[in-house]
Amino acid sequence: MRQIVLDTETTGLEYKLGHRVVEIAAVEISNRQLTGSHFHHYLNPGRDSDEGALQVHGLTRAFLEDKPKFKEIAKDFLDFIYDAELVIHNAPFDVGFLNQELGLERLSSIDAYCARITDTLKLAKDLHPGKRNNLDALCERYKIDNSKRTLHGALLDAELLAEVYLAMTRGQESLMMDLDSDMQTGGQIEYDVSNLNLRIVVASAQELELHNRLLAGIAKENGNRCIWKNMEC
Repeated sequence: MRQIVLDTETTGLEYKLGHRVVEIAAVEISNRQLTGSHFHHYLNPGRDSDEGALQVHGLTRAFLEDKPKFKEIAKDFLDFIYDAELVIHNAPFDVGFLNQELGLERLSSIDAYCARITDTLKLAKDLHPGKRNNLDALCERYKIDNSKRTLHGALLDAELLAEVYLAMTRGQESLMMDLDSDMQTGGQIEYDVSNLNLRIVVASAQELELHNRLLAGIAKENGNRCIWKNMEC
C-alpha cells in the first residue's frame, strides 16, 4: 500500500472558528522508501492568520494573496492521496481542517478518499509514554537532522515526519522480513515438535456430554447448520 505523509499549516488553531489551511504538503512512501514524489501548495485563505500562527509558520496574508484557493487544487490533492494510507502527526487537527475545506466544496470527508489514517502522535505516545513526542523531540530521539526547521513548513515537516515514521516502525519491517523468509514455500511454516514433551488431555464423558448439548443448542438455533456437529471426527 502507498503511504502519504501529510502536513498542513493554518491561520489558527480552530477550524470551527473559521480558520483555514494556508499550506498543504504530502510526500509519498512506497515499500518503506521515499519515492521523491510529493504534493505541495501554499493557499490563499482569504483571511489573516492569528499572530500565534504567524510566529509558527511566517506565512503572511501578503505572501499568500496570489496563491491558489483550496478549491483550485482539491482535485489534484485528492488524486495524489487516493487509496493510500495517510500518515499524519496529531491527525485530528489536520483532518479537521481538511474536512472543513472539502466540505466547503461539497466534497466528501477525507476518509472517503484514503485507505486509512495513521496518527504518528498516538503511535509515539504508545512507544514513548510520558515523554515529549512533538516532531522536534522525535527527530532528536531518532537522530534525524532537523536543523533547517527554523519555522514550521508543511513540506519540510512532512519530509521529517516520513523519516521519523520509518524509524519508529523499523521493527515492523524486520518482522515482515522474517515472516516473508519463513513463508517462501507455499505460505506454510513447518516446526519440528518431535522434542517437545506434550501432554494430551482427554475430555471426560461429562465434558463430552456438555459439549454435545452445546452443539445441539447451536444447531437448533440456526436450522441444523452447526458445522462442528455435522463434521465427522
